[in-house]
Amino acid sequence: MKLITAIINPNKVESVKSELSKVGISGITLTEVKGFGRQKGHKEVYRGTEIEVSFLPKSKLEIAVKDEELEAVIKAVQQAAKTDQIGDGKIFVTDLSKVIRIRTGETGPSAI
Repeated sequence: MKLITAIINPNKVESVKSELSKVGISGITLTEVKGFGRQKGHKEVYRGTEIEVSFLPKSKLEIAVKDEELEAVIKAVQQAAKTDQIGDGKIFVTDLSKVIRIRTGETGPSAI
């Protein structure tokens, strides 16, 4: 089992959600976050004063998947979130050692 964490542009959330549903993923956790990478933020003018905005709004998606679903989910996120512009985001994959469904007590892949 794997946990996919994708940091993407907020305006791409709906298209990623749509692509994930096409590959059979129905469980996603969404968190609105702020951060920066190579973009290093940007400058804005507010009431005549230039302000450097170093933390940009991003969306963090967390998706728990079975090992056999991993590549299809990564591909779906990449295709839906890609704009070919700097700041498209990142995908992180980590191992899940245990998953437990609270309601039923199921564990392992069946709990996903």
